[in-house]
Amino acid sequence: MYEGPYSIERIAIMLVPPSLRSALDHAVVSGVFPGAVLAIRQGGERVCVIPAGRLSTDPPGSAVTSSTIYDLASLTKPLATVTAMAVLVQHGQCRLDDRADSVLHELQGTATGPATLRQLLTHSSGLPGWRGFYERLSPNASLPTSPEARAEVSRQILHMIAEEGLIHGRGKRSLYSDLGFMLLGLIIERLSGAPLDRFVREQIVQPLNAQPLCFFPTDSEGESRKNSMIGLIAPTERDSWRGHLLCGEVHDENAAALGGVAGHAGLFGTAEAVLALTGAWLAAYHRKPSLLNPEIVSDFSKRQSNIPGSSWAIGWDTPSPPSSSGRYFSPESFGHLGYTGTSVWIDPACELEVVLLSNRVHPTRKNEGIRTYRPMIHDLVYQECAQAF
Repeated sequence: MYEGPYSIERIAIMLVPPSLRSALDHAVVSGVFPGAVLAIRQGGERVCVIPAGRLSTDPPGSAVTSSTIYDLASLTKPLATVTAMAVLVQHGQCRLDDRADSVLHELQGTATGPATLRQLLTHSSGLPGWRGFYERLSPNASLPTSPEARAEVSRQILHMIAEEGLIHGRGKRSLYSDLGFMLLGLIIERLSGAPLDRFVREQIVQPLNAQPLCFFPTDSEGESRKNSMIGLIAPTERDSWRGHLLCGEVHDENAAALGGVAGHAGLFGTAEAVLALTGAWLAAYHRKPSLLNPEIVSDFSKRQSNIPGSSWAIGWDTPSPPSSSGRYFSPESFGHLGYTGTSVWIDPACELEVVLLSNRVHPTRKNEGIRTYRPMIHDLVYQECAQAF
């Protein structure tokens, strides 16, 4: 097990600033989310973890704790897919300027085939942002229940993406694209020879002791894992497609249709498990012992200036006003958001990591109060923590 300078085992507990506790409690009362966990690490040492609210309102759930597991939604992109790509690059199994069709031969002769891994990671491949593939794959919400069935659905969705035309020229602009990250998930599987969830577990989560941080595939193994943790999982939405309240089932419909494991969504975890992984990025950034290579982390976390008007680094976003990171995070910062109400921001300039996990989509995704809450809470965290560092 990797035990670098930012591992959870080496932290010192930081006293919870009353203003942060009050801001979380007020968000619960105001209906921004039923509950949340805010985790902050400063200087690789001092951590505070602040749970607030309840797991659910409909039906009323038990109190949120530091052990509450959330659907991380698009945090899957940087935490699982981007980190996996960084591992593969540093192991020499691919290069960022390799073409997608050099790995996924099914893309040869298609508009997407020439897109490079770098373009997929920076959302500049020209692919559309979203398509409702799940409606075509499974109109009645019948999900794959075996590895073989999941592999067949992956084959079908690869064919669907291959049929997509580009909506802008490759490398000409950025458009946030789930489709590109679906391809990246398949590329990781093809390069590694392992299912995405197993690769992430064995090559990232276990070495960092970043547990619980996992996928819940819709096969017997995934169901067993989910059932062992079900009392700790915050539910998300009452889903009209699946016809029930989701708890331990990925909120994103396309990821669900893929069997719960995808490059763009599907990861679940606690705030402290997320910190274990962000710590590996921050440690490598500062050239301290890490699972990750410092040169690769420097490249991946830097805004790509060759894409006009883009705020994207390689798989990570960077602050661009108005930013969900607020007003104070440095230009060197990098982070990402998740649709279910999750976010992570890392500021290397003051060694500040901020993880906010919530289920703002419970009981409905129509609740968008988190849009104004995110920058406010990051401003408050910075004022309470970073300026004193």
